[in-house]
Amino acid sequence: MDAIVEAALRKWPHVPHVRGWLGLDARGHWWLRDEAAQAAGPWPSSRGSRIEHPALVAFIGRNYAADAHGAWYFQNGPQRVYVELEAAPWVWRVHVGADGGVAVTAHTGAAAAARSVWLDEHGRVFLGTDLGFGIVHSLDTDAAALALERGAWPAPQTLPFAAMPQRFGYRLSPQRDAG
Repeated sequence: MDAIVEAALRKWPHVPHVRGWLGLDARGHWWLRDEAAQAAGPWPSSRGSRIEHPALVAFIGRNYAADAHGAWYFQNGPQRVYVELEAAPWVWRVHVGADGGVAVTAHTGAAAAARSVWLDEHGRVFLGTDLGFGIVHSLDTDAAALALERGAWPAPQTLPFAAMPQRFGYRLSPQRDAG
């Protein structure tokens, strides 16, 4: 977490949390869901505006974490902004090098090491890593298949998508769950 964020938390410890205003899609893009987007429907059917400013995307990524109940959030100064998740809290990019080495990087830029591989009923690939659980970016499924073929990762297991949040301890919608 950024030092400026930690300082703001100490200075203003009782700022109310925000829910429903930020989404993370299955490709690792952040979405600002203003009142109009929220009124148009639930996440992810109503996305809002994609956040594209590189410095803001990096700031969100550096200050992204989970609470004790598996709800992911962005700590924006003293305010906790809970994130609506399309698929999982992490979106993995996978690169297989010419030497056969496999690199896994989160949508936030953090490096990770795959520990388990999961497939849902839609054929999507998910990884359990040292950072946590996430979906493999759709453009990297070929690289994931190559990593499996080369034996760099354990054999995949199957699990219905609806069972993944409970199994791996995360919440897709902190807004809906809050009532």
